[in-house]
Amino acid sequence: MQHSAFLLLGLGNGAVFGALALALVLTYRSSGVMNFASAAIALFSAYMYANLRQGDLLVPIPGLPRRIDVGDPMGMWPALIISLLLAMLLGLLLYLLVFRPLRSSPLVARATAALGISLAMTALMAERAGTVSVIVEPIFPMDLWQSGSLSISADRVYFALTILVLAVLLTLSFRFTRFGLATRAAAETERGAYVSGISPDRIAAYNWMLSSAVAGLAGILIAPIVPLQPIAYTLFIVPGLAAAIVARFEYVIVAVVAGLAIGALQSEAQYLVTLHDWLPSAGLPELVPLALILIVLLVRAKPLPSRGEIILQTLGRAHRPQYVYSTAAVATALAAVAIIVLDDRFRTGLIVSLIMAIIALSTVVVTGYAGQISLAQLTIAGVAGFLIGPITNSLHIPFPFAPLVAALFAAALGVAIGLPALRIRGLFVAVVTLAMAFAVEALWFRNTDFVSPSGEQIPKPEIFGWDLGIGQGIAYPRVTFGLLCLFVLVVVAIGVAMLRRSRLGSEMLAVRANERSAAAAGVSVIRVKILAFAIGAFIAGLGGAMLAYQQQTITSDSFAAMASLGLFATVYLAGATSIAGGILGGFLAASGLLFIITDELGLTGNWFTVISGILLIITVIFNPEGIVGPAQTSLARFRAGRGRPVGPKAGGENAPSAERTVELFGHNLGGSTDEVALRVGGLSVHYGGVQAVNNVDLALTKGSLVGLIGPNGAGKTTVMDAICGFANASGEVELEGRSLANLPPHKRIRAGLGRTFQAIELYDDLSVYENVKVGRTATAARTSGIRVGHDRGAVETILELLGIAEFSPRPVAELSQGQRQLVSIARALAGSPSVLLLDEPAGGLDSSESRWLGERLRPIVDSGVTILLVDHDMDLVLTICDTIHVLNFGEVIASGTPAQIRANSLVTQAYLGGEAKVNG
Repeated sequence: MQHSAFLLLGLGNGAVFGALALALVLTYRSSGVMNFASAAIALFSAYMYANLRQGDLLVPIPGLPRRIDVGDPMGMWPALIISLLLAMLLGLLLYLLVFRPLRSSPLVARATAALGISLAMTALMAERAGTVSVIVEPIFPMDLWQSGSLSISADRVYFALTILVLAVLLTLSFRFTRFGLATRAAAETERGAYVSGISPDRIAAYNWMLSSAVAGLAGILIAPIVPLQPIAYTLFIVPGLAAAIVARFEYVIVAVVAGLAIGALQSEAQYLVTLHDWLPSAGLPELVPLALILIVLLVRAKPLPSRGEIILQTLGRAHRPQYVYSTAAVATALAAVAIIVLDDRFRTGLIVSLIMAIIALSTVVVTGYAGQISLAQLTIAGVAGFLIGPITNSLHIPFPFAPLVAALFAAALGVAIGLPALRIRGLFVAVVTLAMAFAVEALWFRNTDFVSPSGEQIPKPEIFGWDLGIGQGIAYPRVTFGLLCLFVLVVVAIGVAMLRRSRLGSEMLAVRANERSAAAAGVSVIRVKILAFAIGAFIAGLGGAMLAYQQQTITSDSFAAMASLGLFATVYLAGATSIAGGILGGFLAASGLLFIITDELGLTGNWFTVISGILLIITVIFNPEGIVGPAQTSLARFRAGRGRPVGPKAGGENAPSAERTVELFGHNLGGSTDEVALRVGGLSVHYGGVQAVNNVDLALTKGSLVGLIGPNGAGKTTVMDAICGFANASGEVELEGRSLANLPPHKRIRAGLGRTFQAIELYDDLSVYENVKVGRTATAARTSGIRVGHDRGAVETILELLGIAEFSPRPVAELSQGQRQLVSIARALAGSPSVLLLDEPAGGLDSSESRWLGERLRPIVDSGVTILLVDHDMDLVLTICDTIHVLNFGEVIASGTPAQIRANSLVTQAYLGGEAKVNG
């Protein structure tokens, strides 16, 4: 019976989670925003209600009185109605001022703006209302219902029923009212809604008002049950997100029921702690939403996104660092002088900034380079920070090995955090890392089983008896420790710069831009993600160790999950895709140098967070690349204008010699033979009940150019996807006698396949040279690594072959459609494939450019490469192909030479439309 009692006791928190999940569903369906600010809106409404019940109106606007006397204390209903109206007004303002300008922005940008709102609003309420718990009079009856030995608190049940009824009413409203129909229509397609006379903009505004009222109601109803203080409400967002994920951010009732279940399970988990000594004394309830998120996302997820499911995350261009060592030397000298000349307080702020810059660079690696939105980097740093003491004192590992060992443990946690990212992507990675941050904080950092209530004592760093510590008393902070922190930062920054310039760095950016396309270039997406999380976590661990040395006694506050959110916000504000942005992010971090400066100006801690949150929102709207982004872009243009290379040297204008082409691509120098390069047997692909490809047989001989044509929807691209492993298929695929069955896409590419995509799918943040260089991954894997010089020479040769060498240093985003097509082909050729699959390579090219492309493809075929060509340019296909296969409704209806295909009546009827003829 006690288990039932605790399950029911959790209905109070569960109702909040359900209501917040409901609000998250509403905003996501109407405007595509994963609203991390929902809990902050609930906090705002709760404070408004609590103050109105006391006869005051809380004024959150800086510069005005904190409270306005409204006379006698208000009753429950007037206070509730006014608070909800204010919540709706807040929601409308947030949409009009922030999210309406971001409607066409990537999901990551919108979620980051919501994160900025959450940080700013939470800090603002803490500053205006204080952090002392506010007592709120009960709203629901506080009776205890007895059933045998089972006692049930009535207010929890009433609260849960209220949210359930609200969910049912909203579901009926969305189902049967014009507003609901319009909301569903706008969510399905904005363009279609406009055609139907529906304004998606107005619908989104109404839904923001509605979702804010729901979140506000949750905050008000929970206020009498849990302490009304900012920190308590921030803990609601992760369970709310978990419930919304269960509901697919779509189903209202499912979201509420999931929220109630999470609350009940958390209460039960807390009760189990009191029954079993072997369970951790803290943190078990926080594991409930984390476990639920992981189970649901991993079950639903796919290892790679399908065609049409590509997630574009525009985080800004990650510029290739130039003049690394000279820049590092100048910056080091300036920082060393500052450490020496600054007074104690500003030197402390500078030291903290240097340390936070180290941790911020881990975000540059994980998020800026690899595109994995990690909100747990400061928490990962905390792992190393809390381990420094035991490693030094218990394992007797001295400095400098102790922080390295601690960083390795942090890297292990980073890999564990990164494992879910192998199957999930985008904002869901952010949700998982956020949930993990809260779980680690509760399970370890705030658990007195592992950490003393007074904090963990950290021994000072020493080497050969030389004290490198920060000092104490009047000796605090010592210049020596500041120089040590500077040394670590410089080493890490140079390492990150070398990473960006390496092939692995290019592969990370390729995965960030397009996982499917990266796999088609031979990149192991799994390997890249794991390495990104491991390297980022190791860097964060080094920063965490240095922060522990700086603080000397560390507590959970040093590495709190909310502080980790704040650090992510400052790095994004500065520029998460560059080393300069990471370092600047450290200087913008709390307790850093800028924090000390603003404190001297009278802006205390909460105001600093408020300003940081507002600046983050402004940055997302007007300057997504962060503070340093425009400066780096201008610098690159300045160097280009002065004739300095901003990338590898471009090749000449003329095509390479036939001998060089043979050397680069030659697999069978004798040209076409009877030996089969690619054999496809009984290939079939099903999508649900739809048969996309049915029993397709193909045999491509070495050194042949084979066309695959058919009307739209015939299954041509699906055949290519199946051959490359991007579509689940039955049948056999053999490359030069080797079966490719059960191999993932990147291993098929490394085995000798090459692939372009109909949608091109380049990496817009990389230059032309770097895009093609990523394609060399397959060659490097087959040859156990290749020399950098040969790598560069091969890339330049391919660019010359396709006539795009002059564009080598330019970002592909600046190229025309036709030029992008050629870069896509160049990237596929860079892997030195034995069989090359080209999916509409002439798309975007005019007739003369198509003929020119055909002239470039023929020498490649003559060198021994086999090409399977899909294209709608019949002049190109019929002119250059040796053999042509025709698909219709997923089946091969004709095969033969171009002349035979021209004369085939079935092809004319199925593909060319009755009397249509092919130009000859």
